[in-house]
Amino acid sequence: MGSGRVDDGGGTRNAGRLEALAPGQAIPFGGDRVAYVTPELSAAFRAGDRLVVVQDTGDLLHIPAAEHAAASGAVARAADAFARMGEVTDAAITAFFEAFARRLEDDGAWSRIAQANAADVERARARGRSTTRLAVSDAMRRDMAAGLRAWRDAEPPRGRRLERVTHQGWTVDQLMAPLGVVGFVFEGRPNVFADATGVIRAGNTVVFRIGSDALGTARAIVAEALDPALSEAGLPEGAAVLVDSAAHAAGWAMFADPKLSLAVARGSGPAVAQLGAIARQAGTPVSLHGTGGAWIVADGTADADRFFAAVYHSLDRKVCNTLNSCCIVESRAGDLLPVFLEALERAGERRRGCKLHVAEADLARLPESWRAARTTVVRAEGPVEESLVDPIADADLGHEWEWEETPEVSLKIVADVDEAVGLFNALSPRFAAALISQDEAAQARFFATIDAPFVGDGFTRWVDGQYALNRPELGLSNWENGRLFARGGVLAGDGVFTVRTRVTQADVHLDRGDAPTPPRAG
Repeated sequence: MGSGRVDDGGGTRNAGRLEALAPGQAIPFGGDRVAYVTPELSAAFRAGDRLVVVQDTGDLLHIPAAEHAAASGAVARAADAFARMGEVTDAAITAFFEAFARRLEDDGAWSRIAQANAADVERARARGRSTTRLAVSDAMRRDMAAGLRAWRDAEPPRGRRLERVTHQGWTVDQLMAPLGVVGFVFEGRPNVFADATGVIRAGNTVVFRIGSDALGTARAIVAEALDPALSEAGLPEGAAVLVDSAAHAAGWAMFADPKLSLAVARGSGPAVAQLGAIARQAGTPVSLHGTGGAWIVADGTADADRFFAAVYHSLDRKVCNTLNSCCIVESRAGDLLPVFLEALERAGERRRGCKLHVAEADLARLPESWRAARTTVVRAEGPVEESLVDPIADADLGHEWEWEETPEVSLKIVADVDEAVGLFNALSPRFAAALISQDEAAQARFFATIDAPFVGDGFTRWVDGQYALNRPELGLSNWENGRLFARGGVLAGDGVFTVRTRVTQADVHLDRGDAPTPPRAG
């Protein structure tokens, strides 16, 4: 099972290696808890494999040797490339982004990428998987190229002076510097390539793993556009590396690698939380982008037309900044509830129907035509007939509805805005919120009390780095796990940096004790 020889002084001379696991074997975690090896894990584990114990949850994660080798090899290549990035000019990095964009625009290259993507989509559908974010399109192609050119045109951050302190005879400069190797795990969205490579603008390197649904598309993008662009621009091999594995274990292995300087994860909430825990155990800072879903609150002064527009335009497609929960104050429920229902219905006409979840206490407020209706909801596994309206407990208002083609929203009538803010702060992942109100003081109070990084006064779909800030983002952070230190909610490529300090000494006779420079001998 693994052997080791421990010296009498408590130091480990030979800790041995884990070669097997026994069914029922106790594995301590969290300092005072125990997890047990299942028969399935015991049977699958082989010598050379790795076991990661998630200290937060006790999850026992089996990493086969092949998956560990794939991840560690990719990270090592990115680390080697980072060691050479100091000799790469900003002009070469600029050339890389242009070359990457240009190759995506090449019809021959794109046709081969699209062919690989079509195969990915077909396989995903056969498995009953969602394909709404997987399928490439001409619009996605244009957006990827535009994102890459945004990085091409961005001011190079390396060496940018953040602060200068001038002393008599010497100065100290605080300068932006590359952080290192960025590990990036993201869901099956091929366009995220443009976001991930943005860290190269600041002189970093990146190693990434994409969801298994999109692996064929990712391989094609690497072969047809990414690798040729790196070579053409003269960037080190390994400056951007795909972990070529469909296994979740490869992502676990990558995030457990201490050579990462930052671990970024996008995807479903539980998977992202697990990846974050693995990276933190390895001593790597994390930026997690999992659970989303925006809230809209309408107060007593809300303009009905503005409220309609905010709801309607926040439901054009399902992404993290889509409207998920709506609160209407009691004093305006009579006239704003019909406005909300009309906006939801119209948004459904834009897609394929709609689905409403309403707080149990508010079900009777809905028209009988809504409460009694049935509808066809497009799920990942296909169309399903369901009730148009389902009651939910208040505790479920923060649940994010992952819809395909049928807009799906929760509704709650609240006594006032303060109640809505309290529900948001307690139940939601604390991501994005908007207040529809004509009262400036109410808007100021909402901004001060709502615990969210993204706050607005209209539609919620503005929460996007490229759309709002002209910077493709690696992800949008919620505050579910606490506020971020010294970094905004939009994590973009030029936001991944550290600070170096450089001194320039004009007075060669500086001495902390004010001693004069002794005369040189001879």
